[in-house]
Amino acid sequence: MKNMRMSIARMGLMMGAFAALVGCQDMDRPELGNYPVDENPVGGPLKFYVPFDMDSEDPLMIAVDQIRAKFPTENNFTTTAGVTENGVQGVADAMINYSKPNDWAATADSFTVAFWEKHDGQTRNGANPGAEHIFSIPSSNGHWSGGTMMLLFDAYGGSATAAAVKFVMVDADMADTWMTWENADSIEGLLDNQWHHFAFSYDASTSTMTLYIDGAVHGTKTWGTHGGVNLDDSKVTGFRIGHGPQAQNGAGDNWLSSSWKGSLDQFRLYSTALTAAEVQDLFANQQ
Repeated sequence: MKNMRMSIARMGLMMGAFAALVGCQDMDRPELGNYPVDENPVGGPLKFYVPFDMDSEDPLMIAVDQIRAKFPTENNFTTTAGVTENGVQGVADAMINYSKPNDWAATADSFTVAFWEKHDGQTRNGANPGAEHIFSIPSSNGHWSGGTMMLLFDAYGGSATAAAVKFVMVDADMADTWMTWENADSIEGLLDNQWHHFAFSYDASTSTMTLYIDGAVHGTKTWGTHGGVNLDDSKVTGFRIGHGPQAQNGAGDNWLSSSWKGSLDQFRLYSTALTAAEVQDLFANQQ
């Protein structure tokens, strides 16, 4: 009888451990197996992180988020050499698509978006020079763009390696802003087929976004006295790496659908404005 009670107790512990494991995984995608370890504690400022370093034949595993083990619903990008290990290579009319960027849109007041990019020559929309999206957040908010946030690099005719950079935000009250470096302020050297680190750090206390390139401040833009970014998480319908918020039109020239054709690596979303020192650390350590 004693041995039977001990066996029942062990079985209870095993079932409890299994239930806890299942409860903490996003089970709407393939089984995790040896799933990644969280980068920071639950509730920490790093809300979404994809290093693209997983060695797997499953494209969904390659693009798994390491904070909540969230798998994309699709990944049609290919694997390429990254900053330190693997990265992903963009494909025309393709994307890496997730149901949501975890709880980032719900918790971000200040925020930082950080990643590495590499692009050989001018960006293109279809066969013509034009916009390519680093990421976008599609939304059912009714905004004309079909999204609540997007970042795009846009072709600039003055140089083969320069690009305009445009960061668009739409808040829960449908107020929007374009924070842009374009025309004469387009940024030289972004499309020179070399890896460059980008961080866009928005500080709610000053309504100011700071753009860092390769660890150094490039410039700032201010959203008046807007304060917190105030995204409507209830309207977020997806999260796309390497694609705009809309579907392609029949002519194949919809810039809000245009995909990234360069390489990407180490994609991060924080719910806090990183400091200059923290951004420099990401760059210096190739993170």
